[in-house]
Amino acid sequence: MAEESDDTFRSEPGALDEEETADPDDRHGERPKPRGEDREFGARGWVLVGMLFLAFGVIPMTIFFLPRAQGLLTTIGLGYRDAFLVLPLLPALLLGALAVWATTRP
Repeated sequence: MAEESDDTFRSEPGALDEEETADPDDRHGERPKPRGEDREFGARGWVLVGMLFLAFGVIPMTIFFLPRAQGLLTTIGLGYRDAFLVLPLLPALLLGALAVWATTRP
């Protein structure tokens, strides 16, 4: 058998100092983040649900009725092809920004 040298890695979990085993939730006076049952849905969640309804409910129905609203599109300055690109794009961008806002806690 080969001899073990001193430069090999050995895991010794009991060898940690007390300073290194500090509580991970203690963040220098910051408020701890809620976990499990302490998290609530709140207003941020309902705003996100409303935006999901807009992005997956209202906008597809708008695209469905788009051929009948050709006059409205020309008054806005959108062509038929442009409307198919812009209508889904705006809620997608808003939904992405809103999702970040809704998941970050103050």
